[in-house]
Amino acid sequence: MNTFGRNFRCTTFGESHGRALGVVIDGCPPGLPLAKGDIQPLLDRRRPGTGPLVSARAEPDRVEILSGVFEGRTTGAPVALLVGNRDQKPGDYDALREVFRPGHADITYQAKYGIRDHRGGGRSSGRETVGRVAAGAVAMKVLALKGIRIRGEIREIHGATSQEMWEGEIRRAKADGDSVGGIVEIVVEGCQAGLGDPVMGKLDAAIAGAMMGIGAVKGVEIGSGFAAARRFGSENNDPIVPGGFLSNHAGGILGGISTGQEIVVRIAVKPTPSISKPQQTVDLEGNPREIRVEGRHDPCIVPRILPVAEAMLALVLVDAWLEQEKYRGVRQREP
Repeated sequence: MNTFGRNFRCTTFGESHGRALGVVIDGCPPGLPLAKGDIQPLLDRRRPGTGPLVSARAEPDRVEILSGVFEGRTTGAPVALLVGNRDQKPGDYDALREVFRPGHADITYQAKYGIRDHRGGGRSSGRETVGRVAAGAVAMKVLALKGIRIRGEIREIHGATSQEMWEGEIRRAKADGDSVGGIVEIVVEGCQAGLGDPVMGKLDAAIAGAMMGIGAVKGVEIGSGFAAARRFGSENNDPIVPGGFLSNHAGGILGGISTGQEIVVRIAVKPTPSISKPQQTVDLEGNPREIRVEGRHDPCIVPRILPVAEAMLALVLVDAWLEQEKYRGVRQREP
């Protein structure tokens, strides 16, 4: 499944070491002012090669707008965005042609399709998120017109909760040929009440699905999350007064519908599975092998996953907003 959304439909394409990656957005509202400068900043935050603590792959990730924009505004036609691969080194992965990397999707792609792209994982690579981030930047442009803003921040890296300690955790893991994970929080400000469909189309369910659809994410919390399981109802309920809610343990969503408060989402990001430490695995024939994953990899993917999570949350919200517009349109036509 390479398409996301019902109303703002995004189809991503491309592989980690192919010629390019990109996205086609169908359902983008017409008349939206859109230029490369609206998209590039989010891609710049995601791209590799920006410092010693991220992958050394030197990709400029410059976006091209191929269609759907005329004289600076969207036309209602599909918006096609393309980002070329400039520093791909498929030869770095020749040793992995016959073996499966632990922690990666190599073995499951082989089981599903009977074939896989061993060059950095192909579509299962984190580089696949280029298309998601480009689409998310367009979604953010739409949401901004409605006063909706999205921001993300790191909460933990390898259990460390202070920014002063994060770099040390990453450096130690890198020096040891290992990797670390962490926790990211994404907050939505200015979201109206009423977004989301109850029962089968809940907003929190859509958000959780979008976050879990990011390859490195292994857990999602909304509002109090798992902490709610350790509270009394009297502690966890959000009291309501004439001026609004007195707290926000629900994370801005009740019954699958936005409350108008901040939407608060946290995700657990696993350690990057590509490490140079020796690991046990098997080859295509099922024979035991020992592997060291060489190449250019992030010792911690947490900082670069922030714009990806922000983009996916934007895609969920713009889709929900466009869905809500259908209900609003019906009410406006009633006598």
